[in-house]
Amino acid sequence: MKPFKQLLLLIVFVSLTYSCKPKETAESEAPSSAVVYSNSYLAPDFENNDRIEKIKELAPELEQIMDAHAKDRHIPGIAYGIVVDNQLVIASANGVLDIATENPSTTTSAFRIASMTKSFTAMAIVKLRDEGKLALNDPVSKYIPEMANLEYLTKDSPIIDIENLLTMTAGFPEDNPWGDRQLDESNEMLIDMINEGLTFSNAPSYEYEYSNTGYAMLGHIVSKVSGQPYQEYIKTNILQPLGMNNTYWEWNNVAKEQLAIGYRWEDEQWKLEPMLHDGSFGAMGGLITTIEDFSKYVSFHLSAWPPRSNDDNGPIKRSSLREMQTPQFPRLSARAKDYNGDPCARMTGYGYGLGINTYCNGIKRISHGGALPGFGSNYYFYPEYGIGIMAFGNLTYTGPLPADKIEQLLFDKAKLQPRKLPVSNILAKRTEQVLEFIKTWDEQLEKEIIAENVYLDTSKERRMKEAKDIFEKAGAIKEVGEITPLNQLRGYLRMNAENGTIQVYFSLTPEKSAKVQTLGMFFRAN
Repeated sequence: MKPFKQLLLLIVFVSLTYSCKPKETAESEAPSSAVVYSNSYLAPDFENNDRIEKIKELAPELEQIMDAHAKDRHIPGIAYGIVVDNQLVIASANGVLDIATENPSTTTSAFRIASMTKSFTAMAIVKLRDEGKLALNDPVSKYIPEMANLEYLTKDSPIIDIENLLTMTAGFPEDNPWGDRQLDESNEMLIDMINEGLTFSNAPSYEYEYSNTGYAMLGHIVSKVSGQPYQEYIKTNILQPLGMNNTYWEWNNVAKEQLAIGYRWEDEQWKLEPMLHDGSFGAMGGLITTIEDFSKYVSFHLSAWPPRSNDDNGPIKRSSLREMQTPQFPRLSARAKDYNGDPCARMTGYGYGLGINTYCNGIKRISHGGALPGFGSNYYFYPEYGIGIMAFGNLTYTGPLPADKIEQLLFDKAKLQPRKLPVSNILAKRTEQVLEFIKTWDEQLEKEIIAENVYLDTSKERRMKEAKDIFEKAGAIKEVGEITPLNQLRGYLRMNAENGTIQVYFSLTPEKSAKVQTLGMFFRAN
């Protein structure tokens, strides 16, 4: 195996190992009395922050793409927008809200966003958890006693907890489109259904399967724990703090000229879909909102990145937002393709009311769609780029957002780049010392920077011989590149030499005076 491939495998292995998060316990939720944090931490940032200007230049092409998509999919009306950080920099619409009146679609038109509601429900649960009012590993039966009488699929099935509902791993069957038609049912119907018994497709905590029913249960838990109706809790604790004052639960409360009417395309014509009222299944898909309002929600999710030390004043903490955006039960799509249609493996998982995809090209996309009779909606955001896109349409189960074409604009034409991680002070210092050490093997420097495990893992004599051989093969060093940080305590750099390239990789210990615990050198000939 080539040295560079060895290095890549090492980096991937370490990254995956560090990303694993143990299941939460009630004890881990206890807040500490005081938090001490570093004053020297440098958050990732954009090298050339011209994203807004670049995206605004895309507006004419984006309009053409959206118009063509609406025509191709027979969508009567679409509203769409692009957010950069906390700004809605592109907002537009095409078509009509109501075919009979030809009322035009606008960025203040109110569309039902269906399952995009789920992340609001998840946010409410996480907020209650942060306030110590529930734990994610609480059994659901603690709040819905009827769940205690379920007949599980197997004898070794774990008891369903709140996190199972959040991550859609409770073992319930995929319930589209049946669940959509339950939107306006009463709480009594939900509890009676549970009391009569539910049918499982899998044992709990075995695998992901999309469940509207599970999110209806979460809505009931929010009501039970908060002492407020679910819809009122979301309004007062999430919508109003974010300034989402034109977001609704009941379509009867929306001004007629603002409301999108839902249709389906059948027999080469548009046919009216019945407008469903809100009910116990509203937690899985009941929200009605506008592009201008929803952009504030997307901006809030983007605000979670990067981790930093400034004020944290959202409806929930930034760390909790990042937790929502962390995939659970991830699965590999080895034959996936990127936005250009080229083979590009993808890791897919579901967090808390959000889907997360990480592609082989390094792009991480967090998203959710929504579909109900008469409506289709999508939103995608890219946390490392600080960008979100969203679109609403009024046609049954039809996605209004041609994501691949828009990603081509963002990443190929505009050539947007993610944030870059600065080099920490300790990493910069150790880089200079490591470069000096591999040339001189100075004993005094060794005592200062080399951790106790290094020569136990591979003898000093062997390391010195390997380094000597590499330098001899490489020839005269022409240029030493800057360290590329992988995090605060790990990085690599390249040295361009007469006969090839030397790559040096090292990582530091968790000690107060962090020392080198891993040191690797690899050579690639010209």
